[in-house]
Amino acid sequence: MTVLDAAVRPLTPGEVRDALESDGSLSYSTVVTTLTRLFEKGAVARRRDGRAFRYGALSAPAGLVADRMSRLMAVEPDRATVLRRFVSNLSADDERLLRELLDEDPSEG
Repeated sequence: MTVLDAAVRPLTPGEVRDALESDGSLSYSTVVTTLTRLFEKGAVARRRDGRAFRYGALSAPAGLVADRMSRLMAVEPDRATVLRRFVSNLSADDERLLRELLDEDPSEG
C-alpha cells in the first residue's frame, strides 16, 4: 500500500514488485495475488492496461488501518475492554500522542 500511495500513477504488479524488492527475490505471482485481494477488499483501484492491470491506492495506508480498526470495533460488543487492552499495549509515545489527539478541539481540524 505504501508503494501505491507514493506512486504518481497507477502501477503494474511488476512495478510494485520492483519497488519492493529490486533484486527480484519477491515472486511476481505473490504481488499479483496480494494486489488482487486488495482490489477485492476495495482497498485499491484497478484498471486494465494491455494484458496487465494497473493498481492505485484509493486512500492512504493510515486511512485503511483506521477503517479496519473501525470495522473490527463495530462487531465487538465489549468495546471498553478492547479499547482498554489496546491502550495498555501502546508505547509511551503513542499513548501521549493519543492523549493529545483526544484533547484537540474537533472544530479546529
